[in-house]
Amino acid sequence: MSRLPVMTSKRVLTSISSSENGQDFAPAQKKSRKDPESVKPQAAATIIGGKRPPTAVSRAPQLKSVRGAGAATVAVGPSRGVLKPSFASTVTKGGNVKQPIASTGTKAGAGAPQRRQAWDLKGKVSDMEEKISKYQTRVKSVNQENEVLKGSVTQSQVKVIELEKELRHQKSQISKYELELQILSGVRDELEKVSSDKSTLQKELSNLEGKYRVMETLRESQDMELQTLKMKLSVQESTLSRLQTNLRDTEQEVCNLKETVAQQSNALHVGEMERRQLHNTIQELKGNIRVFCRVRPLLGGGLSKHIQLPVNDTKMVTLAKTEESHTGKTADTQKNYTFSFDRVFGPQTSQQEVFEEISLLVQSALDGYNVCCFAYGQTGSGKTYTMEGDECDEARGVIPRAVQQIFKAAEKLGAQGWEFTFTASFVEIYNETLRDLLYTGKANKRPEHEIRKSSNNEVTITNLTYEKVSCEDQVLGLIALANQNRSTAQTAQNDRSSRSHSVFQLDIEGVNRGRDVKCKSTLCLVDLAGSERMVKSQSQGERFKEMTAINSSLSNLGIVIAALANKESYIPYRNSKLTYLLQCCLGGNSKTLMFVNIAPEPDSFGESLNSLRFASKVNDCVIGTASANKK
Repeated sequence: MSRLPVMTSKRVLTSISSSENGQDFAPAQKKSRKDPESVKPQAAATIIGGKRPPTAVSRAPQLKSVRGAGAATVAVGPSRGVLKPSFASTVTKGGNVKQPIASTGTKAGAGAPQRRQAWDLKGKVSDMEEKISKYQTRVKSVNQENEVLKGSVTQSQVKVIELEKELRHQKSQISKYELELQILSGVRDELEKVSSDKSTLQKELSNLEGKYRVMETLRESQDMELQTLKMKLSVQESTLSRLQTNLRDTEQEVCNLKETVAQQSNALHVGEMERRQLHNTIQELKGNIRVFCRVRPLLGGGLSKHIQLPVNDTKMVTLAKTEESHTGKTADTQKNYTFSFDRVFGPQTSQQEVFEEISLLVQSALDGYNVCCFAYGQTGSGKTYTMEGDECDEARGVIPRAVQQIFKAAEKLGAQGWEFTFTASFVEIYNETLRDLLYTGKANKRPEHEIRKSSNNEVTITNLTYEKVSCEDQVLGLIALANQNRSTAQTAQNDRSSRSHSVFQLDIEGVNRGRDVKCKSTLCLVDLAGSERMVKSQSQGERFKEMTAINSSLSNLGIVIAALANKESYIPYRNSKLTYLLQCCLGGNSKTLMFVNIAPEPDSFGESLNSLRFASKVNDCVIGTASANKK
């Protein structure tokens, strides 16, 4: 690559015009008064190969040819308008460097140029001509140098373009290298990670090799076990073939047993239908209206003398009364009143024994028959104890025991394909007004209730609470709620006398989808209010009104039963709310049981006699045969 000449200073030309044809300079004549000082030319500094040559002699320096590439020529121009000769070197390939000759006004070897006299105009002109010739020579050399520099500039521009292209190329290469460097740095990080993974894997490999050796030991032991298991497998295969044969025989037996079960299921269903029919026949033979008598024990203990119960006869009860002679001639006479019922329970009879006598009647409710059981008697004779009892298991009454039996029997019948739905309600008749005992709202917002009879002779009550129940505990909870809401008061005969008739109903719906059989029935358990006379109860005010309503409803019950016994064409059910509500139980499609409760105290003889007479009328009543509600 050739070096370009570098100019260290600018050339400054005076205002003197030069001409290549040797024209005269007019201004030189006007300055003839003062000779120009001789100018000492400064040698141009030429840098060859990075070294500066020694300074040239001010007077006519000797020129030495310099051969080199890329020499730099520096020309120093005159300052402040004074022309000073500049020395330029023309660099050519293989050429010599020529220095301009010093001014003619100086002699060789002289210390300083001599100034011409003022009158020596010719000498001054000759000096000026000499200067002009020197300047022309210098202009030619500068022009030649300029041409050389232009060529060098052109080459330099081409070179610059090539260098720029090369620079762009180098930059692109650098960017590529930087990208590759980034990639290599990532590769280095990945290499470090791989190295760490390698060390980790080597550790794991050593661990796995240890485990492998352990597994090899285990494999050998398992191979031995496998051989043992193969032997056992062969034994088991032979056993399996024998068991498969037995399985086929067993499957055949199962098929036979299924057929037998199906036959037995049909036979069981037929037997259940026959049981229901026979059970119903037995209940009809006993009477669709049955009366049980129960004598309450004395509160102080002991036995009552005016009530006689035969030891060998459980159906007879006798009331004995000693009467004074009116004539005074004969001794006192004893008059006996004997009554016969379906069953008489003495003072020592437990709640379980009482319920066993009516358990078959409760079973009829699941068989699709309407069943009604109510307790009758004077105040304090034990009606509520018979129907509800106490909280302990031994003292539980008819209602909780009947509910328990119903759910247990329904569970057993479920194995035969029966599904049952139970709905409970509890209502009381107080002063000839119906009250919902399961109502939990505000007392001042109690709805009114009316008894309605549907087209299929079913009796319903409007606005009454009907609760779906699925277990015994739910029903017992409803009974406890009803006891809290029931109307009771204190009288002269009973500290807690029931002042209303309470009616508990359990609607039962059963379906056997496999046999396409449905049944529907109602279990009705009634605790009647106690009958009493005004003289003994000493009721006044509100209690007198309650007593009047109770006795009126019980009297109407007696009238209805008498009309049924006499087979009259018109039965006055609508005379009271009690008879209207129980009309399906008394004269309809129902099985009815009445408990007549007797107080054993001697002062209750008249009330006991009236209750037994009323029970005898009920016992003599004959109603139509009940039929099951089946579909």
